[in-house]
Amino acid sequence: MIVASIHSWFGCFLILNWPQFDSEHLMVSSEQMQNIEKEMFSMGMPVEALMEKVGIGISTWILDRQGLVENGAIVLVGPGHNGGDGLVVARELYMAGVDISIWCPFPLKKELTQKHFDYAIRIGIENLEQKPDSNSDSLWIEALFGLGQSRIISDEIVHLLNTKKKSSPDKLISIDVPAGLDSDNGFTVSNTSCKANYTLSLGLFKTGLIQDSAIDFVGDIKRVDIGIPDKILADLPENQPLRISFSDLSTFVWPKPSKSKSKYQRGRVLVIAGSEKYRGAASLALNGALASGTGSVSAFLPNSVSSALWSAHPEVLLLGDLNTFQDGSSDFSKVLNEVDLNRFDSILLGPGLGIAEEKDCFGSDLQNFKGLLVLDADGINRLSITSKGWQWLNERKGPTWLTPHLEEFKRLFPFIDCSNPLKAGIEAAKICSSSVLLKCAHSVISDPEGKTWQIGQVNPSVARTGLGDVLAGFVSGMGASGLASDKKLDTSLLAASALMHAYAGAFCRKGSTASTIGTFLSELIKKEST
Repeated sequence: MIVASIHSWFGCFLILNWPQFDSEHLMVSSEQMQNIEKEMFSMGMPVEALMEKVGIGISTWILDRQGLVENGAIVLVGPGHNGGDGLVVARELYMAGVDISIWCPFPLKKELTQKHFDYAIRIGIENLEQKPDSNSDSLWIEALFGLGQSRIISDEIVHLLNTKKKSSPDKLISIDVPAGLDSDNGFTVSNTSCKANYTLSLGLFKTGLIQDSAIDFVGDIKRVDIGIPDKILADLPENQPLRISFSDLSTFVWPKPSKSKSKYQRGRVLVIAGSEKYRGAASLALNGALASGTGSVSAFLPNSVSSALWSAHPEVLLLGDLNTFQDGSSDFSKVLNEVDLNRFDSILLGPGLGIAEEKDCFGSDLQNFKGLLVLDADGINRLSITSKGWQWLNERKGPTWLTPHLEEFKRLFPFIDCSNPLKAGIEAAKICSSSVLLKCAHSVISDPEGKTWQIGQVNPSVARTGLGDVLAGFVSGMGASGLASDKKLDTSLLAASALMHAYAGAFCRKGSTASTIGTFLSELIKKEST
């Protein structure tokens, strides 16, 4: 498990270029991938050689998992080069002794694909005249269309593929992109798409495969290396989106204040959260802030929470109570005048405040605060109904991190198309001069300069009530620790913190509730800091 190897995480501060700008992390559009292949061909790589490399890489991956082909395999061959890749796979599996056959539902259009088909037939691979039996236990390797699909897939073929998925859920593999799926946005090209158990992405991860809209179709995504030269990768934009996964936590260097620092020099967080209606949100946000290991946590809370603070969170310094509106929501605007905000490295505003229209709640105090402002949940909702809305963020003197889920994002940025969360997060961060963590199954983290990370692993355990409150507190604490350590702040810290939160949700053995995961986060940080 990764937990056992995280002991090397901590260092002086954080790696500004995390993770590495390489094939394992880069996400590209279909056009970019096609241009990369063209560049390889212009440098002298024969098309035939690349197809061989792809086919051998896929067949090796399959043969390393012998259980997949113990009952034979069928390759579904498309008309283009994706079909050619599948035919090389068929040949290699045949030569390895696998009972293999092929099925070509379309006329072959590419000369190279036709050559591989002719050779496959001559060496003895069976070409099925009729569609294969979807109830068989053989492995199906779908190589119908691949990258940049625009062709509408017939209902008959989609039904056939998905019937196979139902009868043998672990025996359907798609090469590069499942048939019927847009590789840029993750949308279905027609009414539906093939639902693969594995998608073997060739060369680099395609952005569409990592979007929430593609989850039901791509299954488990694996990358097949095709040997793209570093020289070509270096030509991609510096802000090319990066896919991050749990293994990347072992290379991130977390903030570590000097041992000589006092608690007030190790990160100071102010949490403004909770209401009579949403008491638990305040408690969970405090759990997250404390889990970060930051030196000091203070809070303004509703009376119903503050009255029991001494027993639930004795470490937290209570600065005062939030006033309550008639509907049970909290009034936070007045408390900002009661304390010098510049005593804090970060302020978390929003979890559980309730939605109420406070015309002057986002005034000069928060605007002039030079530390990190983290806006979550109802902090975002309330900003969205002010006269300035998101444009207020551009007037901030310090850094701002926004942590909305999709509906909160839509309220603040109603004009942004959210059908592709990756593009939406990038656009929002640029226009509001803030870093944005758009929470979804594949959460997106983007900074104002366009640098973007997307979490590539999905675990339903983190889709639980209250976990967003824990995350907001946690990133506020980590941000405060970062500022206290080096007086700098990079959005990679937000990305790594979100990834660690997702990791805790996936691997916490004691449960999946927000409180339990908050405790596990605290254990992880304590373990690694020592």
